[in-house]
Amino acid sequence: KDIPFMRHALVFNAISALTFIAAVFFLATRGLHLSVEFTGGTVLEVAYEQTADLAKVRQAVDGLKLGEVQVQNFGTSHDVMIRVPVRGDVKQTEVSGRVFAALCAAEQGQVQDRQYTTDKGEQVSRQACDAAGKEPVKLSRVEAVGASVGDELARDGAMALGFVVIGIMIYLAIRFEWKFAVAAILANLHDVVIILGFFAFFQWEFSLSVLAAVLAVLGYSVNESVVLFDRIREAFRKYRKMTTAEVIDHAITSTISRTIITHGCTQLVVLSMLVFGGPTLHYFAIALTIGICFGIYSSVLVASPLVMWLGVSRKDLVKPDKKTEIGAAI
Repeated sequence: KDIPFMRHALVFNAISALTFIAAVFFLATRGLHLSVEFTGGTVLEVAYEQTADLAKVRQAVDGLKLGEVQVQNFGTSHDVMIRVPVRGDVKQTEVSGRVFAALCAAEQGQVQDRQYTTDKGEQVSRQACDAAGKEPVKLSRVEAVGASVGDELARDGAMALGFVVIGIMIYLAIRFEWKFAVAAILANLHDVVIILGFFAFFQWEFSLSVLAAVLAVLGYSVNESVVLFDRIREAFRKYRKMTTAEVIDHAITSTISRTIITHGCTQLVVLSMLVFGGPTLHYFAIALTIGICFGIYSSVLVASPLVMWLGVSRKDLVKPDKKTEIGAAI
């Protein structure tokens, strides 16, 4: 028995509209908390002999007054990633040395000055970190991103998002009909804006990995829309006496088990990344989780009502039989 989803289409789209407006409001008022990749800055990775005390590390770095510095574990509890924003009064080449010196001073008070060479061969002036013949903290990697590079990454990311949207719209218009393309794009943009709205509201860090998750959600969501649209086309061919709403209800009901199984299995993998992936994959997994949940909703309960209201009919999807046309002419 088909579930009458389209009977409540107005309610579903009203919920979507309210959620979309809220996301746009938070984007406009709070904005995205862009990572160093987009804003420019210095990224340091340090390794401790023992489990790193993040509070102690953050206190040592904050004492340098370099701005809003981000400190988090990276990979293991012994590895720490420190992101320092660009400052006009401090050269980026000096930031890594000052930060590492502060970490060394926090680990061991009285120390001697010496030169420390990173794996890249950079000379970093710092204080010695000798404790019982071993270094309690080691500088693993230093990466500096200029402000111009960050602007370029942001611009390229926006272009990538735009090309994906245009490509999806062209593909759906060729495979199905322009009404399906418009409905799918509106539903997919609904997913993207809501993901960005969550990141703006909670001020989660928006990085290149999160942008990759947004692009993945676009592809994942359009895949669900294609499956549903294909079933709608089949139903139009098979059930000639059904109305458009009944055809869409039948298509959604017949694919609902596939939707639950596919998205459920995908979410299990994403959940494992969220729980066991550590800080590196944390926001990537969060973006995917939000995208999967709202992607199901938009593909099934947003795109389908839009298709119905755009006036799709059997004539748009099923070409008339030549014999029928000849008979009608006679």
